[in-house]
Amino acid sequence: MFTATHRLGRLTLATLLLTALATPPAFAKAVGPDFVDLVKKLKPTVVNVSATKHPRQAQQQPRRPQANPFNEPFQEFFDQFYNNQPRQREQKSLGSGFIISADGYILTNNHVVAGMDEVKVKITIPGDHGDYKAVVKGYDEKLDLALLKIEAKETLPFAPLGDSSRTEVGEWAMAIGNPFGLSQTVTAGIVSATGRVIGSGPYDDYIQTDASINPGNSGGPLFNLNGEVIGINTAIIAGGGGGIGFAIPVNLAKGVVEQLRDKGKVTRGWMGVSVQPVTPELAKAFSLESETGALVADVSKESPAEKAGIRNGDIIVEFNGKPIAEMNELPKTVAGTAVGSKVPVKLYRDGKFMSVQLMVEKLADGSDGDTAGVAGEERLGMVASELTKELAAKLGIKESSGVVVTEVKPGGLAETVGIARGDLILEVNNLPIASLAAYDKAVTTAKKGSTMSIRLRHGNSHRYVAFAIE
Repeated sequence: MFTATHRLGRLTLATLLLTALATPPAFAKAVGPDFVDLVKKLKPTVVNVSATKHPRQAQQQPRRPQANPFNEPFQEFFDQFYNNQPRQREQKSLGSGFIISADGYILTNNHVVAGMDEVKVKITIPGDHGDYKAVVKGYDEKLDLALLKIEAKETLPFAPLGDSSRTEVGEWAMAIGNPFGLSQTVTAGIVSATGRVIGSGPYDDYIQTDASINPGNSGGPLFNLNGEVIGINTAIIAGGGGGIGFAIPVNLAKGVVEQLRDKGKVTRGWMGVSVQPVTPELAKAFSLESETGALVADVSKESPAEKAGIRNGDIIVEFNGKPIAEMNELPKTVAGTAVGSKVPVKLYRDGKFMSVQLMVEKLADGSDGDTAGVAGEERLGMVASELTKELAAKLGIKESSGVVVTEVKPGGLAETVGIARGDLILEVNNLPIASLAAYDKAVTTAKKGSTMSIRLRHGNSHRYVAFAIE
């Protein structure tokens, strides 16, 4: 039997438990930042972009005969024939964008507006939720960017552009856009990776994020916690992506916006080399202390690189004062250098460092420019390697030199035409292939839409394959 003292003890214990539950421990921290004020400030800078391609007037169709008693037995045939005539349909595209200046300049993805006849922008700011007709001032297919201009009724709020080079893996990121047509949708996550190469073009350098990005987000901004744009949301992994999205670093966009506004197109620099990564084995072979720089696999004839005295086997470690730590950094750095400028190039040759002066020339229209040596993987869906004795033994190949297929990507062009691991690449477009540099050059210089033929040998069997370059 409980006494009053027992009841008091139980009451005191219950009170202590309730107090403990109501007061979080000192080490408890918030799960994430509060985005509320940031969203209120930035949502008006994000717009809905809709584009339409109107059907072209088809050739005049034969006039449908009038129904009359004499053709009644054939009326069903006529109805079926005329109802099945091909009709062009209106095409629509939906995406996002963001205002970058008070006078109505808007940045979005080129694939949202490319080939469209009419582009409209819907803004959502206090006192104005209207649709505006937009003019495409310029576009850049290589970076997948387009610059739009609207004539608004008043001064517009705009999103400040940050410095994407300072973006770090693990920091918070927020995306605003129109996924699936759901306007002004806000998602948040972290930066999962930087400098990501996904095979979309010669200047791959994406910010990867797990902030939810879906169809309709294309062209929308990726913000940091300072409210600055660090990227332009542009791609997701097919098949849902598992929460992985990619954004173009805003620093790349800043480098072309002025040209798009003034000229409507982008002019890029070119030096005329094909490069490949410096692997640990290559670094050892070249007596280089670390695996840094871009190894020159081929120098184009009459190119700025050849005129400057750059040779095959040189390792470029610095271009115009900027260190080149990885192969992929060189094409982007050269492309962003002003045409006609004379720049120093630091390279490693024969066990010592040296510098040469190079005059940057204009990249020809339609060219991919200076290329990293992964073109076969990106364009053809296969990986080719220089044949060594060790690799030949592993693949059961008698030869000890040449170029061999070491990997075939599922769903790629190579797989569709039956190329297999262990195939020796003998010729590309009837040109003999004796080295990886020759193979890379043949692949990278192939124009989009052209047909490529490859002569292969597997064992004692020779064959040709051919396909269109996508």
